[in-house]
Amino acid sequence: METNTLSATMINMMDDITCRLADRPKLAKMFQNCFKNTIQTTVKRLEDQSTFIITGDIPAMWLRDSAAQVKPYLALADRDETISTIIEGVIKRQVDYVNIDPYANAFNKEANGAGHQNDLTDMSDWIWERKYEIDSLCYPIQLSYLFWKRTGITRHFDAEFLKAVKKIIGVWKVEQHHEEQSPYRFQRKNCPPSDTLTRDGLGEPVCYTGMTWSGFRPSDDACMYGYLIPSNMFAVVVLNYMEEIFTSFYKTSDLISSVTELKNQIQSGINEYGIVKHPKYGKMYAYETDGFGHYNLMDDANVPSLLALPYLGFCSIEDEIYQNTRAFILSEDNPYYFEGKAAKGIGSPHTPDQYVWHIALAIQGLTTNSSEEIEELLRLFETTDADTGYMHEGFHVDDPTKFTRKWFSWANAMFCEFIMSVVESASKK
Repeated sequence: METNTLSATMINMMDDITCRLADRPKLAKMFQNCFKNTIQTTVKRLEDQSTFIITGDIPAMWLRDSAAQVKPYLALADRDETISTIIEGVIKRQVDYVNIDPYANAFNKEANGAGHQNDLTDMSDWIWERKYEIDSLCYPIQLSYLFWKRTGITRHFDAEFLKAVKKIIGVWKVEQHHEEQSPYRFQRKNCPPSDTLTRDGLGEPVCYTGMTWSGFRPSDDACMYGYLIPSNMFAVVVLNYMEEIFTSFYKTSDLISSVTELKNQIQSGINEYGIVKHPKYGKMYAYETDGFGHYNLMDDANVPSLLALPYLGFCSIEDEIYQNTRAFILSEDNPYYFEGKAAKGIGSPHTPDQYVWHIALAIQGLTTNSSEEIEELLRLFETTDADTGYMHEGFHVDDPTKFTRKWFSWANAMFCEFIMSVVESASKK
């Protein structure tokens, strides 16, 4: 476990938020614990000036998790050189990993052959796991863009970054035609069905929709149907970022046109194939589809999720279809919405039945304008940490002392984002 010293800016921010939460001392202490967690326990600066970040209890770096883990620190990046250097180093390492293999979701610190080397796919010693997930390619672009906007720093938009982005665009274009063009296969032997793909690793059949195919969800569970709607929505947001980056720094008209075309195709596919008419909720987004008329109506705690669409920047909180979708996924009609004696919220097929995720509770708070809902979520966070002072993956709705993953940095980071949002909103009133 790496131990890093907190900067004065970090300490000042924690002290400021602690003061603003003076009437909620437990929440204040939880924020301090969680805000320090990523820096003090998961971050390692490497000799090449990149930053390697483990998820917590797994000694590998996920492209998704590592971006989410440092996202709360963006608030300090424009005035704290230590934080800025760490985040820039995360971007460098993510770009290097994408250039090694854009189909992989998690990587080793060096080419040591750790991880799932027995999976039937094109593994290498650098790769911990090679489950292809659209969001794994979205998060590094999102972090790069937000870091630029926060700090004004642009040196990470270098030749390696451009190479990685071209690979991302290439993969998304190929996976629009998964059946005919994809080189990707994935199988894992002697495992639950959620850990492998059907049809000798190709996955369930899909037809062309304009959207891009994903083998796995951000939970690392296999997709039921290959067009994962929230991940395609995240791709649309990120392609908008790419347009702005390319226009500002690379000025390559052919590349800009390619990005715009891909974005429009994916958006059209979402509009045509991703919306269903529910008899109770009206027009709403499906979680997955195959383009043949099959739909999976649910939501998952992992982000990108349907609940997270305004948080990701795909639509506004007030958007009618989003509100209809939100009403569905925060109800018992969503098969992964659970309500019990201690809590209610969204869980995941990735964890046991009746387990709610802290990540989903944070996203719920970050996508509502209701002060009553936010107050209820603050109370849930106060009472579901099992007196550990930290967030977990999932916990039982009747008994929060039953939980998964004591050391899960992504959940700690999402809790911090929510608390920072609540404090910022209060200061504006």
